[in-house]
Amino acid sequence: MGICGSKDTESYSNRNTSAQNTGSTVRKSGPKSSSSEISHNKSNPTAPLKSNEKFESFPEPTAKQQLQTVAEGQETTVNTSSNPKQSNVMDSTDGSNNSKNDTVEGKNKLKYHAKVLLLGSGESGKSTILRQIKIIHQNGFTDDERKEYKPFVFQNIVESIQCITKALVQYNLKSQITNLTGAELEFLSTYELPYSATNDLSYSLDGRLVELTKKLVTDEKVEKLLSSNEYEFYLLDSASYFFENLDRIGAPDYIPTTMDILRTRTQTSGIFDTKFQMEDLEVHLYDVGGQRSERKKWIHCFDNVTAIIFCVSLSEYNQTLLESPTQNRLEESLNLFESVVNSMWFKKTAVILCLNKIDIFIDQLPNYPLENYFPDYVGGANVNKAVKYILWRFKQLNRANLNLVPYVTQATDTNNIKLAFAIVRETILHKNLLESGVITS
Repeated sequence: MGICGSKDTESYSNRNTSAQNTGSTVRKSGPKSSSSEISHNKSNPTAPLKSNEKFESFPEPTAKQQLQTVAEGQETTVNTSSNPKQSNVMDSTDGSNNSKNDTVEGKNKLKYHAKVLLLGSGESGKSTILRQIKIIHQNGFTDDERKEYKPFVFQNIVESIQCITKALVQYNLKSQITNLTGAELEFLSTYELPYSATNDLSYSLDGRLVELTKKLVTDEKVEKLLSSNEYEFYLLDSASYFFENLDRIGAPDYIPTTMDILRTRTQTSGIFDTKFQMEDLEVHLYDVGGQRSERKKWIHCFDNVTAIIFCVSLSEYNQTLLESPTQNRLEESLNLFESVVNSMWFKKTAVILCLNKIDIFIDQLPNYPLENYFPDYVGGANVNKAVKYILWRFKQLNRANLNLVPYVTQATDTNNIKLAFAIVRETILHKNLLESGVITS
């Protein structure tokens, strides 16, 4: 079987989303937790790794101290833009640096306003990161907001069931299922959520659906289907998670947990933005749809961009696009990254490259060798070497020599994303100080 990378997208009340499959050929189930530190050799990106080498997510995190030095001068305002009216300006908290009264109360704090684009191909984890921002910087989800995710959780489960039943037919395994009768399999393969599931937040899952699904996923042939690399078919990477939690999700009083929300896949269409504060940095983050049909809308966001967070699903190396079944998804991400970093729009833009879904990547690498899909890779099942190879492929495309800061992420891990955004903040402030001449490197 397979697990596609986290099918994750923002689903706030002000967003127009639909739970749809938008993805890939799948591999395996059950992501495992892992460290986000990967070995990296700066001097030679293709050299063998040393066991004691550490992937450095940000080499010199001194921007905060430098910024504080500027702020303590109280009379200094650092402008990183040729147009002082643009948003890329560090300014005093009340917008003025002329009045002495502005500096009476404590230090003259400077606030930097950054415009950040969250880019990447479909299902790379962008919107899970956006949900993490809500958890970390916007007090999380209220019960009412959690309930709004119920229809998407239910739809993810139904879609996953039907992906499995279709695969049973595809691989001629349907007749070998022993836990279910033919009629029960037919019920699962044709089940559709009632209309009330989408407009009535008190709706609970059909009890028969829950019980038959538990029988389905514990059948010997289905277990083999989900774990063996003999079979390739589309399946949400969160399918195993939802199957393991069927009893809880099927309860009449079910309200999605934070992890349920992070695991839920919904497809984003359009451009959505959110604002949040990270200490002295105010971020205006734009999340855009990653499917090919959505990318033409990106250009409207390109003006005056401070930084780009470019998300890549590490686990997509053995998957293909739903909209183009012959196109490898990692190759698609490489092509997209190349067009972004070498664009005329981003000549001075910092790029944070999030190599996402490391948990799924670690789980699938032994069963789906990277060299089967990228023949020039020779590192075997060594995760460090595999990640380093993928990073090297992206670095080779940065012909514009933008400031590229790589970071390995697991978007469903809140602590990991906290660290990632600390790096985003430091990168933005470091860029600002360089451009203002406060520091030289």
